[in-house]
Amino acid sequence: MRKPKLTPPSVDAPQPTIGACAICGRPRDARYNPFCSKRCADVDLYRWLKGRYVIPGALAPRADDEED
Repeated sequence: MRKPKLTPPSVDAPQPTIGACAICGRPRDARYNPFCSKRCADVDLYRWLKGRYVIPGALAPRADDEED
């Protein structure tokens, strides 16, 4: 029995969009997954950089030589 010849997917082939954008709720774009656009990806990055998103965990012990 012959095996079917497999071809790699094209880079330019449209990718299925599943779900909604994590920021605005529009359909996702495969280039910016899990977002719909570069703008929404940048909004998410800004939120991380400004400390709006926080990963829970214990506070690090404070060194004696640290000042406020």
